[in-house]
Amino acid sequence: MLSVKTANRSVEDALKMPDPVDLYHGLLNEGEVACLFADSNAGKSIFAVQMGDYISRYRKVLYVDCELSEKQFQLRYTNKEMGYRHVFSDNFYRAEIDPMHIGIQNYEEAIIKDIEEAALQTDARIVIIDNLTYLCNSSEKGDVAGLFMMKLIALKKKHTLTLLIISHTPKRNLSNPITQNDLAGSKKLYNFFDNVFAIGQSAQDKRIKFVKQVKVRAGEYLYDSDNVIVYEITNDGGYVHFLHKGYGKEAEHLRDKTEEDDALTRSNIQSLHREGKSVREIADLVSLSKTTVHRIITREKEKETVSLGDAVPSRDAGQAGHVGQDGTLADAAGQCVPQPDEPDPGGSFVFDLYDNFEF
Repeated sequence: MLSVKTANRSVEDALKMPDPVDLYHGLLNEGEVACLFADSNAGKSIFAVQMGDYISRYRKVLYVDCELSEKQFQLRYTNKEMGYRHVFSDNFYRAEIDPMHIGIQNYEEAIIKDIEEAALQTDARIVIIDNLTYLCNSSEKGDVAGLFMMKLIALKKKHTLTLLIISHTPKRNLSNPITQNDLAGSKKLYNFFDNVFAIGQSAQDKRIKFVKQVKVRAGEYLYDSDNVIVYEITNDGGYVHFLHKGYGKEAEHLRDKTEEDDALTRSNIQSLHREGKSVREIADLVSLSKTTVHRIITREKEKETVSLGDAVPSRDAGQAGHVGQDGTLADAAGQCVPQPDEPDPGGSFVFDLYDNFEF
């Protein structure tokens, strides 16, 4: 399985190969397995089609569309009122998954095989897949995600492909900078990508988006937090696309922190803690220090303990009626109400419940 050479021989052989071509303004290089991720409705698909449309001017591109139906795609790129429609290059191919085949046995292997066949059929060496969820339903599981990515990388190497995978991010705090931890799924996915970039929503205007590089394996960071690309989504002649507006700092587009943001962060920390993640893992995921995460977990536990104690009724709470002649409780009809046994001196209802409560 291994090809062994001296380091010098590796360099000499690589010098004979052409350098990777920049396919789209420094965001995607030839031969990479790249990932574009963003929140829902941030324009991932719009930007992905825009990249494919641009690249198809000089290369054949296969766009595997798992998001839109053929009619939805048409409506996005036509303007009936003006009688306009966007004309794509004939080098730009679109593939759509038959919904009847989603979930079939060995689905993931089957879809990779079909993508391979479609790439060969169209002679496309740039493949855009929108989106990852439809390819790997268990992308949050490390082992499954790792095996799936190895199959994609094997496909890339077999046919010298360039792969751009579109993914999403769970609901994130818009006052925090975008990091690798915002990519949905297992962290193993991130490790397999050569290049990762993301679309962020500007707090200045809903129409304004910014693109930031999160990982670059070859080359340099062109668009880090100090130099994000600023766009505005617009519709020009039936062509919905990102209109380049310039460059800026990510901090200029982040929202000021609110109580709601803090509450969301605390809720995320508690959820991750209940999932069994360590303080270190949670700190990495929420971009906070381990000390801060530990303090929040402890504080929330104390709140739950106090709430639990307040929720325990007193011994005679809720007993409607009056005391009978013999000193026992009776209801309004005069029927005797059974009384609870005395608590065990060695423990109490409160602490028994606390011990069995899952935090």
